[in-house]
Amino acid sequence: MKLPVFIADAFTARAFRGNPAAVCLLENELHDDIHQNIAREMNLSETAFIRKLHPTDTFSHSSCFGLRWFTPTSEVPLCGHATLASAAVLFHKIKNPHSTLTFVTLSGELKARRAGDGIVLDVPLYPTHAQDFGEVKNLIKMAIGDTQVQDIHYSPETKNLLVRLSDSYDRSFLETLKVNTENLTQVENTGKVKGLLLTLKGEPGGQTGAFDFYSRYFTPWFGVAEDPVTGSTHTILSSYWSQQLGKKEMRAFQCSCRGGELDISLRPDGRVDIKGGAVIVLEGMLTA
Repeated sequence: MKLPVFIADAFTARAFRGNPAAVCLLENELHDDIHQNIAREMNLSETAFIRKLHPTDTFSHSSCFGLRWFTPTSEVPLCGHATLASAAVLFHKIKNPHSTLTFVTLSGELKARRAGDGIVLDVPLYPTHAQDFGEVKNLIKMAIGDTQVQDIHYSPETKNLLVRLSDSYDRSFLETLKVNTENLTQVENTGKVKGLLLTLKGEPGGQTGAFDFYSRYFTPWFGVAEDPVTGSTHTILSSYWSQQLGKKEMRAFQCSCRGGELDISLRPDGRVDIKGGAVIVLEGMLTA
C-alpha cells in the first residue's frame, strides 16, 4: 500500500508554528484499524484522511470529498486544524481549482474556501451552558491548582469544559501556566468531559497585537496532552466570547508554545467562519 501523505502547519503563516496535521489521500477505502495505525505512526494530534466519494472523482478536479480525523488513539468527530490542512493540500499542492471545497464528515458538511492569504472554514457554532463548580472542582484543581477561575461553562455537543481564568491574569500568565494533565483521565472518567479548555479575556494591543481572547486546550482523553492550535474549540469559544464581548467579529490567539492566530466571524445562519493560514512542510509517500 502506498499513500500520498503531507504535513501542514495550520493557523499560521510560518513553518514550525501553528498546529501540524498529517493529510493522507485515499484512492480506496481503508479498514478503521489501518486509519488508526497510520495516525499512531504519524504521532501528531490529528491525521486527516481525504477520500473520493465516487469512482469518477479526482483530487485535482472534484469539489466534494469525504474526510475523517484520527488522533494517535481514536477517531474524533470534528477537527478544525486538520480540515484547514486538508484544504491547503488540495488547493496548494494538488492545484484543485475550485474556490470552495466541501467535506462530508461526522459533523455534517464542512466547507473550506479560499480567502486572500488564508482559508476560511465554515463550521458549526456550539453553545455553552453554565457549569456548577462543585461538579468539576476536582478536575480543575488537579489541572491548574489554585489558579483563580472567573467562569465555567460546558459544551454538551463537544464534551469540552470551558474554564475562564480571572481577568486579573494576562497573556503571559496563560502562556507559562503549568497544567497537570497526567491524572485528568482518572479524575474524570465518566465520559462527560473529553477536553479542558482554558481561556482568558484579550488585551487591547501592544507589541503582540490586539486579540479578543486567548486559550489553551488539553485533551488527554484522546491521547493529546496539549493541542497547539485547535479549530474545533473555537466553535465553542466563539459562542462564549461573542456573548461576553457583544461582538460578531473577533481575533483569537491560542497560547501554546507553537502559537496560532484565528480570525472569527459569526454568521446569521448560526454557524461560524474561522480563517487561518497553513504552511505545507512535508510531502512524501507512505508505504506499508
